[in-house]
Amino acid sequence: MDSARSSAAVGIVIGGAFILNFIVISEQIPQSISALLGDADINPIMFLIVVNVLILLLGCVLDATTIILVIVPLFIPTCEALGIDLVHFGVLVVVNSMIGLITPPYGILLFVINAVTDIPLREIIAEIWAFLAVLIAALVLMMLTPDLVLWLPRMLGYQG
Repeated sequence: MDSARSSAAVGIVIGGAFILNFIVISEQIPQSISALLGDADINPIMFLIVVNVLILLLGCVLDATTIILVIVPLFIPTCEALGIDLVHFGVLVVVNSMIGLITPPYGILLFVINAVTDIPLREIIAEIWAFLAVLIAALVLMMLTPDLVLWLPRMLGYQG
């Protein structure tokens, strides 16, 4: 019975994310944002900072699948225009989405942990800050030094 409740809680969250995904695509929001970003005069680091902050904020309230499938495609044309490596960008997005899932106050994984362990949210949130600080520092380091992210793919033959 407990497993069914936990699975149902996760399923409801994912179902809500897919409904939001459908609405965003139906309203053609990706095309609008892509056109807006294409007209802006911005350098690559500033662009990555803005995108990382946006994904971190969205990760607090949306599922990572929705962010990756709906939000990220908006930024790919701008990344290419600014000369940002797409593998580097992809790693930043995935790491950032995972950080957003545990970021208070509405990180989805906080509620999953609560549903599975019955630990009160306030206790989970009180203990998460040190982890978040380390994860955000690692994200900033990865953002500022693309070679840190790309060394392994390059060793395996990636030419980007």
